[in-house]
Amino acid sequence: MQKLKLTAWIIGLILLSACGSGSKKEKDSVVTDKKVELEKLKSDKNKTEEKIKSLEAEIAKVDTGAAKSEKVKLVNVIPVTAQKFQHFIDLQGRIDAENISYISPRGMGGQVRQLFVKKGDHVKKGQLLLKLDDVIARQNVVAMNQSMGTVKTQLDLARSVYQRQKNLWNQNIGTEVQLLQAETNVKSLENQLKAMQANVKTAQEQANLSNVYSDVSGVADEVNIHVGETFTGSPMAGIKIINTSNLKVVVDIPENYLSRVKKGTPVQVVVPDVNKTYNTAISIISQSVSSTTRGYSAEVKISYDASLKPGQSAQVKILDYSNANGIVIPVNLVQSDENSKYVYVLEKISNGKTIAKKKQVVIGEVYGDKVEIKQGLTAGEQLISEGYQSLYEGQSITTSAL
Repeated sequence: MQKLKLTAWIIGLILLSACGSGSKKEKDSVVTDKKVELEKLKSDKNKTEEKIKSLEAEIAKVDTGAAKSEKVKLVNVIPVTAQKFQHFIDLQGRIDAENISYISPRGMGGQVRQLFVKKGDHVKKGQLLLKLDDVIARQNVVAMNQSMGTVKTQLDLARSVYQRQKNLWNQNIGTEVQLLQAETNVKSLENQLKAMQANVKTAQEQANLSNVYSDVSGVADEVNIHVGETFTGSPMAGIKIINTSNLKVVVDIPENYLSRVKKGTPVQVVVPDVNKTYNTAISIISQSVSSTTRGYSAEVKISYDASLKPGQSAQVKILDYSNANGIVIPVNLVQSDENSKYVYVLEKISNGKTIAKKKQVVIGEVYGDKVEIKQGLTAGEQLISEGYQSLYEGQSITTSAL
């Protein structure tokens, strides 16, 4: 009897387990079926909405009665025109001078004894700017001149002796050896005098190295040296001359524009400080890309202008694309959906109504608030410029207040 009870109890557990498992599978199946049904309803809803819009548009074209009851939306339009479109690369540059000279001594430098220029002075090429200590050099020149004077006196005496000896020899008086000795003495002193003259010239040139001249004409932009200081020509303690008759603008261009910019590319240079714009072109492009800035430098020349100063900031607008006859519209009028970009234009239909027509477009370059339209619009169309955000294909519109 007990064995029968135990067997019945085990069979009951098995049946309960089977029922529980079947219930879970049944619930999962129901959830899956409902999800599938929901997705189908959503798909049907989208199709229905699209069909409604399409039918509304078709009805609006043929049913004048429906047209009277349809809400007409007020919009503004602008004409689509072909015009010149330009795209610029906007960068920041700086004005610099073509001729900048850091004055340096021709020799080793020395102590400044006299200074003949101050900051802001206009100087000419070859003008004496400062004088270095030349006491020792001048003393050396004086000593050499004195020695050379002694040799000249000895040479004059030797020449006189040689001439007398030669006269005696012509009279058959004296020996040939005496004549040759006198002649050799003259030649030796002449050679010695030539060597001393060369040495004096060198010493004089060495003394003249104490005079420091400007090698360019321009303005003394920096004078960082004073009397009594040692002048070697270093930028930190020297004289900087700038010639502003030839100016240039230096700009660093990112390497991703390498294929779009070349020598001769048109450039607009805008200097906000003086409110001036200069039209020029790229004159120099560096041949290497900087490893730190990942860009390359370029220069453009600009004509002389007294209001410009080296070091001023300038806006550099490099023209990298131009279309003389492009379709150009405000960029904010272009809308996007999951398939393409589009705009709305005004279209007149057979019954005299005006409706919104959706036109897919292919855009080109964008600059500022303008965009170039490559495909989708033609000159003469009326582009909806206000009220376009909530329009739909075929909606009745008007450009005047109702």
